[in-house]
Amino acid sequence: MVFTEPEIASVGLTAAAAVAAGLRTRVVYHDLGAVAGSALHADGYRGHARMVVDEDRKVIVGFTLAGPDVAELLHAATIAVACEVPLDRLWHAVPAFPTVSEVWLRLLEAYGR
Repeated sequence: MVFTEPEIASVGLTAAAAVAAGLRTRVVYHDLGAVAGSALHADGYRGHARMVVDEDRKVIVGFTLAGPDVAELLHAATIAVACEVPLDRLWHAVPAFPTVSEVWLRLLEAYGR
């Protein structure tokens, strides 16, 4: 966690580190400013989320966030990465709406089933 403006939060591997470790990966991006909760958080909210998925195990191996107050999203990402929660299981962890944590649903939708 880096408390800058905007904040930067990351857990696990970067996309490059995952590939260097021999993982077959897919990277999924989402604009944090496009989730409904961001408009409630701040006018003109801008930010980004990126998850790195191990395609063979279907688990998140890295997660990076940039934007206002993204520290609040880091713990959920840490649990998903550290516990190797399968993506199929994450579909059952519905985020509160409308909050910025809705990005979890949007990332899963972008990844697909």
